Amino acid sequence: MIKLLRAVAFLLCTAVAAPTMAQDYTEGREAYQAGDYETALQVFWPLAEQGHARAQVHLGHLYKNGNSVIQSHAEAAKWYRLAAEQGDAFAQTHLGHLYNNPNSVIRDDDEAAKWHRLAAEQGSAFSQNNLGYLYERGNGVIQDFGSAHMWFNISSANGDSRGSRNRGEIEERMTREQIVEAQLLAQRCMASNYQDCG
Repeated sequence: MIKLLRAVAFLLCTAVAAPTMAQDYTEGREAYQAGDYETALQVFWPLAEQGHARAQVHLGHLYKNGNSVIQSHAEAAKWYRLAAEQGDAFAQTHLGHLYNNPNSVIRDDDEAAKWHRLAAEQGSAFSQNNLGYLYERGNGVIQDFGSAHMWFNISSANGDSRGSRNRGEIEERMTREQIVEAQLLAQRCMASNYQDCG
């Protein structure tokens, strides 16, 4: 009976906490968008410590840009990673971008490829384009123009204009047969909901 009462008490506490957490997050997001980074920091910090993925992403942004905190790519990566490990595609994209940024002190092409792939497979057009970029240059993956074209093509289909531009540029270095094969790969990848992407 005591276990049942504890379970009911726990459920009641979490039911009350969930709307509060969502309201707090909304307040923090609005402050962040208004450029009130101090308020955003105060709101996001406890939420992030409780495991709120989007609050963790926003803390990552604050550290990456040095808004109301000392700029630190390592600290940004820490918060992005916590959210990325929860499966948050937005966090995975930002973590991949941080690792792939030539100005980052934590540049790591293997990590960039890993996180961009995870986000790309969840439909992130930005990460799909960046994964194409990594394949084009052989950064963190084996250089493969066909895979690069495929990801650029998918990125373009998902609304990223950079994907379209990059696809056009890489086609200049490919044969017609390679382009057709890459287009078929892109179709298969998208038809499989990013589960069969080579």
